[in-house]
Amino acid sequence: MNAPYDGDRGQGAGGGNPAGHGRQPQYPTPDHQASQDAYAPDPYVQDAYTPDPFRAQDLTAQDPVSEALYDRSEHPPPPPGTYQDPQALYQQPAAPAHAPDPRVWAQTPPPEPEGPSRRLPYGDDARTTQFTGVDDLVTRASAEKPEPDAFAHLFRDQQASGPGQPAAVPPPQPEPAPAAPKKPSGRASGLLKSSAVMAAGTLVSRLTGFVRSLVITAALGAALLGDTFTVAYTLPTMIYILTVGGGLNSVFVPQLVRAMKNDEDGGEAFANRLLTLVMVTLGGIVVLAVFAAPLLIRLMSDTIAGDPASNSVAVTFARYCLPTIFFMGIHVVMGQILNARGKFGAMMWTPVLNNIVMITTFGLFIWVYGTSAESRMGVDTIPPEGVRLLGIGTLLGLVVQALAMIPYLRETGFRFRPRFDWKGHGLGKTVKLAKWTVLFVLANQAGVLVVTQLATAAGEASGRQGAGFIAYTNAQLIWGMPQAIITVSVMAALLPRLSRAAHDGDPGAVRDDISQGLRNSAVAIVPVAFAFLALGVPMSTLLFASTGGEAARGMGFILMAFGLGLIPYSVQYVVLRGFYAYEDTRTPFYNTVIVAAVNAGASALCFALLPARWAVVGMAASYGLAYAVGVGVAWRRLSKRLGGDLDGAHVLRTYARLSMASVPAALGGGLVAYGILTTLGSGAGGSLVALVIGGIVLAGVFFVSAKKMRIAELNALVGMVRGRLGR
Repeated sequence: MNAPYDGDRGQGAGGGNPAGHGRQPQYPTPDHQASQDAYAPDPYVQDAYTPDPFRAQDLTAQDPVSEALYDRSEHPPPPPGTYQDPQALYQQPAAPAHAPDPRVWAQTPPPEPEGPSRRLPYGDDARTTQFTGVDDLVTRASAEKPEPDAFAHLFRDQQASGPGQPAAVPPPQPEPAPAAPKKPSGRASGLLKSSAVMAAGTLVSRLTGFVRSLVITAALGAALLGDTFTVAYTLPTMIYILTVGGGLNSVFVPQLVRAMKNDEDGGEAFANRLLTLVMVTLGGIVVLAVFAAPLLIRLMSDTIAGDPASNSVAVTFARYCLPTIFFMGIHVVMGQILNARGKFGAMMWTPVLNNIVMITTFGLFIWVYGTSAESRMGVDTIPPEGVRLLGIGTLLGLVVQALAMIPYLRETGFRFRPRFDWKGHGLGKTVKLAKWTVLFVLANQAGVLVVTQLATAAGEASGRQGAGFIAYTNAQLIWGMPQAIITVSVMAALLPRLSRAAHDGDPGAVRDDISQGLRNSAVAIVPVAFAFLALGVPMSTLLFASTGGEAARGMGFILMAFGLGLIPYSVQYVVLRGFYAYEDTRTPFYNTVIVAAVNAGASALCFALLPARWAVVGMAASYGLAYAVGVGVAWRRLSKRLGGDLDGAHVLRTYARLSMASVPAALGGGLVAYGILTTLGSGAGGSLVALVIGGIVLAGVFFVSAKKMRIAELNALVGMVRGRLGR
């Protein structure tokens, strides 16, 4: 049996190896003790290097050269005797813990460490390594640090413990222990969250507003009486938008955000000055408008003003409705203050209260007088009590809507205090910016004014229900719901981010945000536009069945004519937000002048060339045509401003693929709906069946076609929905 080599010395029991001390071989032999003595250290040489005559001396004093060069004042040496004892020379290194013993066969393996298994690839630490599935890695691949909301980082440095106090710097927090991976959240997740809150409120508001329009049409009909109330009800909105509404809706959000960031009080004084200025201005406008109501009615419609009975009813309605201008402005300013503080829901949800009040008012009118089809009520037969009931209910709705904003403002810490020190506090710049926005809405409302005049005249000349101005506004209300629910909600949360990118001089970020807004909204806007074209008639005959078949079919044809115009209308809305991000309100004004001119000119041609019953249908198609022209002009100008690149190829490819998927879907759904209406009739039951089955066919064909075309935006939307549902 060969003796162990010298490297194995120290592995035995007597070799100074604590790990092996006391171990007994599994099969002890009589000469085992002799073998242990052979490995014992030699007593004659083990202390050969131990004596050190300099051990008790200061080691730094052993070398006179080092002593002379050593600066003790700069680097004082440690006191004598504090040095560690030098290690013995030529000593066998200690064996590691749990080292294998060559004398033991099949020894017990070393224990595993605490926690997860140590057998991890690439040397990972078992105490901190977490196992992540492939799905989590893919979903979190592009995740970024989430933002609390769209405005948070703009005024985070202004948050303090009290008014006028400097912002308190939060103490550094220790890094938390590794936690389980969370759901992906990033730059888009904050946008989607804010958009979801606003979309939900806008959806409920639009739905209740739609029910309000149904009740109004059922109570007053789709003939001259309905046109009379619609003109009087539309008049306050037009005046409000022409005066201060345009500036409040688009210019004051960046100004409020900037004031919250730069002012010591977080922008509260600026908001109070703005609210006071708006209240004073709108109060004066209301007084003037109430006295000028007869002139305003004539300006809106010569047809209504020319008939004494309809003019009297319209003026009475207008004088009840015109004070709502004041409460519209108050509601919008309060909503913009909340938006600037990161609270988006209140402005979208409070209009629901207005709709509920108006639905209740017109429901009481129907309860007392019956529906229009039952009472055959007209402008010469409606009682004064009925006019008074409808007028007071309309005014009360806006009052409730405005006052409902106060609790939300108090929750954010805002307290209204009238401020009349308007000069020298930044409102001048805001008014200059709003000047072009006022001109913008002036041009827009000029086109609306032309359409109102022509539509009321065409409806009266046709002698048919569903061919006048109320039919036009009802169809436009249905048509605009997807735009308000989807595009407006997305861009309302995207506008602060656009403003930040424009303020930082980052055209690439502006381009990417606009491209994202266009492509994400197109996934829903494009198929819905084709759905209006294919299913407009059964949709209207179902919703407006209480007004009679003739009026409902007329509104259905108008809705079909509006249909495809939803696409350029949505694109125009997104593109103009790029100019607003740069605080450029002049370019949108010129663009809107073009749109209004094309709309007015094409509507006049339709009124002159088409039969009276089809004139309003042509005006609806002219609306979409005008916005298609406006999109071409606005796109070219914004692309030039961003250096010639607006991601046009990517956006155009998305819209083209969505349109190609929507064409067969609209053909299939429209043919199925037409066949069902022919078989079952155009009553409420047949319209419901046609709309449901036609809609299912349209949605199914579109989804299959879009999946075959591999439209990335649709796949992302489907993936997000499936993720929310946990599938």
